[in-house]
This record gives sequence, structure tokens and C-alpha cells, in this order.
Amino acid sequence: MLTRVMSLVHLDFAPNHEQPQAGRVALATVVSLVGSLLADAVLVVIAQALIPGTKGYTHFQFGDYAKLTVIGVLIACAAWPVTTRITSQPRWMFFRMAVLVTLVLWLPDVYILMKGQPGKAVAVLFVMHAAIALVTYNALVRLAPVRARRHQPRHAQPVTR
Repeated sequence: MLTRVMSLVHLDFAPNHEQPQAGRVALATVVSLVGSLLADAVLVVIAQALIPGTKGYTHFQFGDYAKLTVIGVLIACAAWPVTTRITSQPRWMFFRMAVLVTLVLWLPDVYILMKGQPGKAVAVLFVMHAAIALVTYNALVRLAPVRARRHQPRHAQPVTR
């Protein structure tokens, strides 16, 4: 059964590619951080312009969402090189992981909604999580892609006389 589950999620520990370059992962991490924080800030500005009742909303304060965004993005950026080592289909697996993690990260938003937080403001938090996932996924798979494995030269055959 475990073999079947591993096969379904492409957890084969047999990558047929080279790992992303460390410098490219670092670049993608910076782009993910900046892009995600920028996306959050833009969404907050738009929300406050379209929904005046969200002005001053606690979770729309930069310090509130920035620390959680940075933590989440750093974890995702650390997960990308690990994913490229454990599967022959890293983009396939990483995309599904990003969707699953986003859904899990919506659970606290559902909780605060059920506790009486304003629905429109919480809806923006849902969108912020989705934006962070989109920015981070795309930065990693595009800026730090796996590389095709170089063909190893065949060893020279001994000369027979």
C-alpha cells in the first residue's frame, strides 16, 4: 500500500535531473519574499480602498502579515530543493504541495471568521494566502529550475592489440 501511495504522489527518490543551482534558489527566495510582501501590501491597499470598513483591521498591519509571510515563504523555499531530490517530477509534486499547504493555511482564517472577524476582511486574507503561493511557486520553479542531467561521457574502451 505504501508503494502505491508513493507512486501516486511520485515520491520515487529517483530524480532524473540535476538540482537547482544554489545561487538560483537564493535569487528565487529573495524574489519570493519581495514579491509576496508586495502582493500582500497591494491587496491590503485595494481592500481598504474598496471596503472602507477594513481600514485599521489588525491583520492588515504590515507587521502582522509580514512576519507570517516571511516564515511561510522561507519554509516553501527550503522545501523546493528537498522536493527536487525526492521526486523525478518536482514541479508536479511542488504544485500540489503548494495547493495543499494553502488550503491548510486557510484553516486559521476560517477559525477567525467563525470567531466573528469581518467576513470581507477575512476573504482578503484568503486571497493573500493564494497570492503568496502563486508568487512563491512561480519564482521557485522558474528562477531555480531543475536542470537536465548532463550526459556522462562513456569511459574509453581499452585498446586491444
